[in-house]
Amino acid sequence: MIFYVIIQLILVSIAATSAMTWFSYAVSRSFRELYKEPVLLSYAISILKIDLSTQAKKTWGWLLHYIIGFLFVVGYHIIWVKDILPISPLSALLLGVISGAIGIISWIFIFRVTHHPPIDIKGYYIQLFFAHIIFAIVATVFYSITLTLLILTGAYVTV
Repeated sequence: MIFYVIIQLILVSIAATSAMTWFSYAVSRSFRELYKEPVLLSYAISILKIDLSTQAKKTWGWLLHYIIGFLFVVGYHIIWVKDILPISPLSALLLGVISGAIGIISWIFIFRVTHHPPIDIKGYYIQLFFAHIIFAIVATVFYSITLTLLILTGAYVTV
């Protein structure tokens, strides 16, 4: 049933986005730089003069971060279901590299629109690249686990 696949994708995206976020926060703390994607997203919302309270901007920064993670997982799901790539460690690495490139390009655009990133850009892009590799690895592992559970319960359907 499609309901179970949606739940699967939500769970996978929460796990993968949380792992990526943990990594970004750890690197941010280690290098004493602002490499926290939800904080940077709320900063971008502030710069764009969107009329929200400070707390709403923080909430939207987190929500956008997890929504984007969900969209990446949906893309991975389509790639796996359509058999474009197998569910494997090598494809996880490849998806991480591609996702990292997409993430960097997206942040280049965000930083250009907001005119002034409050961070060390080169360091941010390096950590962002590795954060996306972690995202893809965790997504692949959790997708495999949840897929197995769905198959065992007979609830799996394809797109």
